[in-house]
Amino acid sequence: MKKSYEVIFENNKKWVESKLAENPDFFKILSASQTPEYLYIGCSDSRVSAEEMMGLKPGEVFVTRNVANLVNTLDMSATAVIQYAVEHLKVKHIIVCGHYGCGGVKAAMTAQDLGLMNPWLRNIRDVYRLHQTELDAITDEHKRYDRLVELNVQEQCINVIKMAVVQEQYLVDEYPIVHGWVFDLRTGKIIDLEIDFENILKDIQKIYNLTNSEWVMSRKKNKNLL
Repeated sequence: MKKSYEVIFENNKKWVESKLAENPDFFKILSASQTPEYLYIGCSDSRVSAEEMMGLKPGEVFVTRNVANLVNTLDMSATAVIQYAVEHLKVKHIIVCGHYGCGGVKAAMTAQDLGLMNPWLRNIRDVYRLHQTELDAITDEHKRYDRLVELNVQEQCINVIKMAVVQEQYLVDEYPIVHGWVFDLRTGKIIDLEIDFENILKDIQKIYNLTNSEWVMSRKKNKNLL
């Protein structure tokens, strides 16, 4: 067990050497700043690596992960990440990415007491409740499971759009745009669920309009003067 742990440091040493061989200033540039265009909200599953899957380099994607890629406004970690990414890093795209074969979604589909996981998984069970008619009509259990993964991503995208910082920033700069993806472990492909961001935003603002209109107008005015 100790040997399997120590191999990580050997791998790190080789990684450092390979990066320096490619570019002697790699870590100097990396440590200077970060200007990612993407915020990736994904699942903690060890089989899904955001940067590798997206073909991006260190510094190009800001990442937060949790069980079943949930965006719960009571989760201060997720909301703080979104606030920082939108307000300070000025990300252009927010991606919520689920994956087929998600253990968290599967656990939420089972009627059993999972202890401390219960409150967390309730968020996914709420998604099932909202889409129960559609899901119950799917007779194939595996297809129903896959569809719940997709619907969970869609609902989490909506939760992101509900946030004031996202609404306000979009009204000023026309970004960030929210996207919903599913990663297919069986093929390695990313599936774009083609979330209709602008129409969802319009519908949400009828009920969840949290924008500070004076702040938005001030920002727009200042932007036009630049």
